[in-house]
Parts: sequence; C-alpha cells; structure tokens
Amino acid sequence: MSQISQLAVIEDGATIGENVTIGPFCFISSEATIGNGTSIDANSCIYGKTTIGKNNKIFSHAVIGSIPQDLKFDGEDVELIIGDNNTIREFTLFNPGTKGGGGKTIIGNDNLFMGYVHLGHDVIIGNHCILANAATLAGHVELGNYVVIGGMTPIHQFVHVGDYAMVGGASALAQDIPPFCMAEGNRASLRGLNLTGLRRHLSRDDINALKSAYRELFESGRPLKDTASELLENSDNHYVTDLCNFVITTKRGIPFERKKV
Repeated sequence: MSQISQLAVIEDGATIGENVTIGPFCFISSEATIGNGTSIDANSCIYGKTTIGKNNKIFSHAVIGSIPQDLKFDGEDVELIIGDNNTIREFTLFNPGTKGGGGKTIIGNDNLFMGYVHLGHDVIIGNHCILANAATLAGHVELGNYVVIGGMTPIHQFVHVGDYAMVGGASALAQDIPPFCMAEGNRASLRGLNLTGLRRHLSRDDINALKSAYRELFESGRPLKDTASELLENSDNHYVTDLCNFVITTKRGIPFERKKV
C-alpha cells in the first residue's frame, strides 16, 4: 500500500506505482511516473516528463526533472529517465534532455548521488556509480558503469568517463577518462589505474593485463592511438580491448603527462 501525505501535491495524470511513499510538501507532475517501492521525502519536486523506476530512495529537497539550464531550450518535449534502486540524496538537481542532445537524460540502476549533485541536460549515467557531494556534471556528460566521482568535482560538457574509472575529489575534469583509470587534479590528469576499484571486480590476471597496457599507452612516450591499435591486434583480453577502443574513439582527448622518448 502506498503512503502519500495529504500535504503532497500530485497533479492529475501522474502514474504512481504500488508501495510508493511520498512525503509532505512534495510536488509530482502530471507527466511523471513513479515506480513501485520508490520513496520521495518531504519537499522534493518531480517535474515534467520524468520516469522513475522501482525502489528508488529520493531524500528531501531533491529537484528532479526541472527544465534544462540551457538558453536554447524553448519548451520542447524532453524527458528524464531514472532506473531502479538509486539513492538520491538531499538538494540534488537533475535536468531532462534537450532537443539538440536527443531529448533524454538517462540514469541507470544502483547508483548513489550524494547531496547537492547536479546532472545537467542530456547526461547519461550507467549502473553502480557513486557521485560524492556537490559533484557537478555539465550537459552531455557520459559515465560508464562503476564510476566514482569525488566531491566538489565539476565535469566539462561532452566529457566521457569509462567503466570502473575514478576522478578524485576537488578536481576539474575537461577531457575524457578511459575505463579502469584514475584521475585527479585541476585540471585533472591520469594518475594510474583505479586499482582499489579494480580489485573489487576483476581477476588478478585481468588487472595485470591492464597494468601492462597502461604502461604501453601512457608511459612509453609512443603515439597514443598507434599504440592502442597495436595492442588491439596483439591482445585477446577484453578489458584491454575496451581500454584501447576508448583511446582510439575519444573526442575530447585524454589528459596525461607525455613522456619524452
């Protein structure tokens, strides 16, 4: 049975699932869909065409689905889609997509968004990510799975961060971070592999293969994309393949210290 406060404002047309909890002084848009088992604490607002999946926990004063912070936005039909089992803490701000970015902001499953996190328009978040307090993602940013973004870290628009990567707190990220890597600093640059995270999920053999590939790519002083292409031809490890494909297809470049040969 759902528990909905009489002090909540739910517009006609909103779709509310089973066992949903909505606290006092919440606002739910007529176009919103709230999945089974989701809870929304007091003073939170769900605006526009926002779809929220199952068993999400949304804490107080979250603002979900308010119009994009984009001067080009002109009232187009845009959307925010949130998956299942996410934790969205206090004073977070998530915007929907824009016409120029495909019209959708998409969040996967099992993510943790700590207080004051901002997700800009057309952002895509994978699964099992952690964004610490006041991490700020500009428009069109993409995060893979198992990504960790430290607190107080802004990420420039159109940046991609690969699976299992970590960006340290109080960094400023303006370029792409390959999967499995760790970056920090202002401006952020690569510091090595995210070994602590990798040890939780990958085998020792896979980590050793990534260590070797990392040295070849970022510490040999050789041309980056040429080295990635050679590794693709010679390695059958799919994690190394993912790393090399990311390096070859990056659009914003990868921040690392070039070694002199």
